[in-house]
Amino acid sequence: MATKIRLMRIGRRNRPFYRMVLIDSRKKRDGAAIEQLGWYNPISHEKDCELKSERIIHWLNNGAQPSKAAKKLIKNKGISFEWHLMKSGADEKEIQKQLKKRDLDVAAVKKKRKESSKVDSKHKSDKNEDVQASVEENKPSTNSEPKEESSSTIEVNDTSKTDTSTGSKEEE
Repeated sequence: MATKIRLMRIGRRNRPFYRMVLIDSRKKRDGAAIEQLGWYNPISHEKDCELKSERIIHWLNNGAQPSKAAKKLIKNKGISFEWHLMKSGADEKEIQKQLKKRDLDVAAVKKKRKESSKVDSKHKSDKNEDVQASVEENKPSTNSEPKEESSSTIEVNDTSKTDTSTGSKEEE
């Protein structure tokens, strides 16, 4: 039997919630599952996800094929990396060492992204304040009297004459 690891949608309209399940590849998306392997909540800010890594690795070793969405979740949780290490013949100690290193790297990247987003948001708020200040400076007064324009306009004397018959300008 060809099995797939894929997401089964549950939840109400406009509020999706998924279960990661092992299912026969010929069944519908929401058909009867062989085993539930975890869940995924795409609505939350942290994109909550809980997966049973031992069972997923067991079924991957038995030939189950993950869908694109399931593969992405498995990869983000580090289960595919663990499975890769197991397939390459690494012992349990080496696997745990590599997983800890990966977790530290992921934490460092998240921290760096968080700091850069803080800097970006601070930069954006500074820009917004500058824009608001310039808008307030250029804002017309709300008084009922119209603001007088300065009369410091420069008058230019036109030294050319216009020929009335042809409409062209002639120099003097």
